[in-house]
Amino acid sequence: MSESGEMTEFGYIMELLAKGKVTIKNIERELICPACKELFTHPLILPCQHSICHKCVKELLLSLDDSFNDVGSDNSNQSSPRLRLSSPSMDKIDRINRPGWKRNSLTPRTMTLPCPGCEHDVDLGERGISGLFRNFTLETIVERYRQAARAATAIMCDLCKPPPQESTKSCMDCSASYCNECFKIYHPWGTVKAQHEYVGPTTNFRPKILMCPEHETERINMYCELCRRPVCHLCKLGGNHSNHRVTTMSSAYKTLKEKLAKDIDFLIGKESQVKSQISELNLLMKETECNGERAKEEAVTHFEKLFDVLEERKSSVLKAIDASKKLRLDKLHTQMEEYQGLLENNGLVGYAQEVLKETDQSCFVQTAKQLHLRIQKATESLKSFRPAAQTSFEDYVVNTTKQTEVLGELSFFSNGVDIPEINEEQSKVYNNALISWHHPDKEKADSYVLEYRKINRDEEMVSWNGIEVCNTSKIVSNLESNSHYAFRVRAYKGSICSPCSRELILHTPPAPVFSFLFDEKCGYNNEHLLLNLKRDRVESRAGFNVLLAADRIQVGYYTSLDYIIGDAGITKGKHFWACRVEPYSYLVKVGVASSDKLQEWLRSPRDAASPRYEQDSGHDSGSEDACFDSSQPFTLVTVGMKKFFIPKSPTSSNEPEHRVLPMPTSIGIFLDYDKGKVSFYDMDHMKCLYERQVDCSHTMYPAFALMGSGGIQLEEPITAKYLEYQEGM
Repeated sequence: MSESGEMTEFGYIMELLAKGKVTIKNIERELICPACKELFTHPLILPCQHSICHKCVKELLLSLDDSFNDVGSDNSNQSSPRLRLSSPSMDKIDRINRPGWKRNSLTPRTMTLPCPGCEHDVDLGERGISGLFRNFTLETIVERYRQAARAATAIMCDLCKPPPQESTKSCMDCSASYCNECFKIYHPWGTVKAQHEYVGPTTNFRPKILMCPEHETERINMYCELCRRPVCHLCKLGGNHSNHRVTTMSSAYKTLKEKLAKDIDFLIGKESQVKSQISELNLLMKETECNGERAKEEAVTHFEKLFDVLEERKSSVLKAIDASKKLRLDKLHTQMEEYQGLLENNGLVGYAQEVLKETDQSCFVQTAKQLHLRIQKATESLKSFRPAAQTSFEDYVVNTTKQTEVLGELSFFSNGVDIPEINEEQSKVYNNALISWHHPDKEKADSYVLEYRKINRDEEMVSWNGIEVCNTSKIVSNLESNSHYAFRVRAYKGSICSPCSRELILHTPPAPVFSFLFDEKCGYNNEHLLLNLKRDRVESRAGFNVLLAADRIQVGYYTSLDYIIGDAGITKGKHFWACRVEPYSYLVKVGVASSDKLQEWLRSPRDAASPRYEQDSGHDSGSEDACFDSSQPFTLVTVGMKKFFIPKSPTSSNEPEHRVLPMPTSIGIFLDYDKGKVSFYDMDHMKCLYERQVDCSHTMYPAFALMGSGGIQLEEPITAKYLEYQEGM
């Protein structure tokens, strides 16, 4: 049935309900999908025990997949050999339905989606939709509900010749509806079909046997008490439930049914109490409405007082500006009149010219002395012109930054809610930002609001973005690269909130995160290196083989580096990745190398003709210290013995004390392929420790090398963690 048809049917059912023509009890709230707000269609049970339509799960995963592609690194995706192309919708649906890891994925992706019922992030595991059970019980109830609503609409026989007759039975084994005559014809007595299960006319056919989503050919026959879900015997023997406590399906059926029946009887017995509580809730609703209106009136009063204060301050400030403006204009006007008097035939000059016409000496001397002083003063003012008043009103600029900040935090503060504190050790930023905090008294907080904003030094004020969180940690995505962000959190108890926590400043990586794993095929030496199953950690062990080769030291043969590279290359764009070097590591090199240089490095270590060795010295001629004045097709920095060694360069000091730094907890590598530059960062402070040019004429790969005991762990991308459910069935 099409979506428009479903909506029409849903509206028709609701209309019949409103008219009171449906005899089934009013349970429609339990039969409506929380995502599409329509009657369930093929509902699936999520790990949080909420149900959602099969098509709604697909739509949610498709929307999340689109947002993942949009947020992901365009540069990383386009330059990687494992190119993620934009695929049509049918291809996306196929990827969502297909169980297991994606063949071309760099990392094992588990599907996560927000449950519309509880609004928690639900982890679907590696199998995705294929690992979810259909809620056949709910599906059957919805079908009964539909039948009750469309009682006047008959279900016709599927086997009758035109015109078909009204059906009287539906066979669950044949998945078809029959009239009485056709049912007798196709289910004759004495045959196997006579034993088929039949029900009243229906269009909802479900399988008689529930099969295991992990092992499609096995039927469900046990119940895992730890995971609270049905399983098959293969799940118990060697699957994910091998160490879990299980019980028989009949025992679980009996126990759960008794509990459910007992709880239903208890609720039915408390019907009078429920009615009285409903009446009490109605009174509380009316009281809440009255109190809410009163609170609104009080809030309006408080804001009007603030408006009055602002109007008063506004009037006072404007009066001060007007008074200063008038005083300055008067001074400038007086000065202008004085200068106009210096013009010929005007003012002072004109008066002086008339005085010069005086012929009586006594009278002239009496008047000219004072006039001469005025003329001298005017002459001096011409030599050093200075306005009588300033034109700038910088002293009258109103600074409202602090007040705006305070008004932005205006809320229902209360001393009863403690201030949460952000945990700086657990909070970090990589491809996303993970912010964790703890609250002194979790019982006093219903929820939290995590606020963050980009610190832009060009602008005075950047608004805060808020996210409501029910837990004490949150992953923030869509952050800009190479930017500083401020984070703070506040706790809420109802409508009352605590003051904001102390701000935490984090610096995002300089480029989008590049995803890859260690390559277990290209140059991997399994005699010296140990790679874990996830291929995100490698260890070097100086074992028995190294001791057997120790006699070669007598002839100048030294132990060599064991190289390992990433399984994805880069051909353009900016990329960033990080790794942790174990503190016990003796010698580890991290960096980048081109594909042609790797072919040279990864030749047989025992090949004496390899350009990698100089038998006289045992030194690696491919060292990053050689030829530092020219661009090379590789760059590696040395880390070991809890130190970070900066390679020699003509621009930096070559003294040992200036080239040796404490080893960072996590080392970041930033490759700008287009500009041919690689940089190494201290991830804790996102500080660049060393950078240099590199020849990027070929495909560049993340490269690593180990000697002696050591270990490298790739930084794990920040994604949604598994949700622990504490609710029972």
